[in-house]
Amino acid sequence: MPPAAPKARVFWPIFILWLVLDLITKQLALAYLWPPGIPHQVVGDYVRLTLAFNRGAAMGMSLGEWSRPAFTVIAIVLLGAMGWLYRRTDASNRIQGAVLAFIAAGAVGNLIDRIRHARGVTDFIDLGIGNVRFWTFNVADMGITLGAIALAFTMKEVEGGRRRSKRVEEVL
Repeated sequence: MPPAAPKARVFWPIFILWLVLDLITKQLALAYLWPPGIPHQVVGDYVRLTLAFNRGAAMGMSLGEWSRPAFTVIAIVLLGAMGWLYRRTDASNRIQGAVLAFIAAGAVGNLIDRIRHARGVTDFIDLGIGNVRFWTFNVADMGITLGAIALAFTMKEVEGGRRRSKRVEEVL
């Protein structure tokens, strides 16, 4: 059996570790932050842990009664897109493999929550100053958001490299 590609050697450990971290932290939030809506200060008023449930999507997006089924389908479609991107990624591209692992693990973590709990996705990380708060989020959301930003940069770099290679080929 041939050795795994460099992107796979990076993707799978990150994917598994980030997914497990997300699921464990959500369980801990459910166990120790009950009842919902009560902030627990971690770093003054800047970083708090506050249990919340999100029936919609990121940043409070909602489709009313259709939120759960619609966002479940959207997550499955986006995971398919991540799989397609992963397959298209060069086998030696460890950075893009890592970035896709964070996004995919976050999507799977939130999808598991959405399917498992009618109350919605468990969120608990609460950042802000006083009454000016960011949306409450979780470890999966961090992987999706930071991974998407990093993916945009890596894809731009790959595309820039392709354009440079094409210009070099044209000159030769």
